[in-house]
Amino acid sequence: MRQRAVISGIGVVAPTGIGTADHWLAGLAGRSGIRELPDRTASGLPVRVAGQVPGFDETEFVANRLIVQTDRWTWMALAATDLALADAGLDTRKEFPFHLSVVTAAASGGNAFGQREIHALYKEGPRSVSAYQSIGWFYAASSGQISIKHQLKGACGVLVADAAGGVDALAQARRLIGRGTGVVVTGGTEAPLSPYAMACQAGQQTLSRDPDPATAYRPFAPDATGQVPGEGGAMLVVEEWRRAHLRGATVYAEVAGSAATHDATDATRPPMQSGQYARAMREAIARSGCTPDDVDAVFADGAGDVSGDELEARALREVFGDRRVPVTVPKTMTGRLCSGGAPLDLAWAALAIRHGMLPPTVNVDAREAARRHGLNLVTEAREGTLDTVLVAARGAGGFNSAIVLKAPEYEE
Repeated sequence: MRQRAVISGIGVVAPTGIGTADHWLAGLAGRSGIRELPDRTASGLPVRVAGQVPGFDETEFVANRLIVQTDRWTWMALAATDLALADAGLDTRKEFPFHLSVVTAAASGGNAFGQREIHALYKEGPRSVSAYQSIGWFYAASSGQISIKHQLKGACGVLVADAAGGVDALAQARRLIGRGTGVVVTGGTEAPLSPYAMACQAGQQTLSRDPDPATAYRPFAPDATGQVPGEGGAMLVVEEWRRAHLRGATVYAEVAGSAATHDATDATRPPMQSGQYARAMREAIARSGCTPDDVDAVFADGAGDVSGDELEARALREVFGDRRVPVTVPKTMTGRLCSGGAPLDLAWAALAIRHGMLPPTVNVDAREAARRHGLNLVTEAREGTLDTVLVAARGAGGFNSAIVLKAPEYEE
């Protein structure tokens, strides 16, 4: 019997809001969460703006004893997981723990925690360093803490592929469902806005130096200046379709097929060709049992720099030919959230399928995108039937990933 993986719960902690409802309404309205960075963070750095989560209070989601052991990125992951499980109506205490798993994506890790402990090390010596330093910064910290809190004792892990990691994590969740796992919590969050993290990012040539939140991140614009960092992300509850149906859960979308490739050219510079990125999209579509003509919309990666945007537009043309499939980059409202970006796009895509609405790309002229790249860029919330949606992502170092979500279909 074929095991179908579906998304039955969504939890969001993002610059567009905390909780699915606030995030969705802000997205449809085009309300951006990209704002000026505090002076203490941006001082001496060329980066002046970032996507920032408003009003996040970790004490609402994380016990005090755990707050001192973990970093902000893990606090956000724990919060998003709580929200996703509540949305799914799933009480893990009533489930068989060995049928529950977690797979997250990670990139920058607990950088604020690490910064604090490195400062203590050099200022006061080794005895001043917290015993939790060895786990607080670690890229697997969120998977571990989610597993402990909710007693998820099945196959657990973490994937590292920069901004493509969230797509890979959902693909792994689908594989686990196919092998008999009942529920997988998957997704990712990031908090890469500490002074240390910002200093590490400052040398990236693709980072926007524009101080204006409204113009700093404008993928597919002729005067695009680069990407904008941000914090937050999303967590998803993925489960076997019949299981979700029998317990009366809301099913947002089915995870139909995925693929990942690598440019294999250079560790830092983007490739000069789009073939591997296009191949990831084509294979994801084919593995979902669809053709490019079946795809109703694309959630694009949106590099935000001129050369990266041209490569993505070229890849889309390779896959879809002359067909002007609707393309949207709603992360223009949040910035690129490292490993939290793709999970947030996946949450957006699942909600779009559920509600029949595409969130917009903000601050970009659709006519310019059409003229320059031949794209049908969605710049205002657009209503329509969305049965098949492609989510594509690229990570620094050459990672390419794509996944297809489909409207859920009843099956006897």
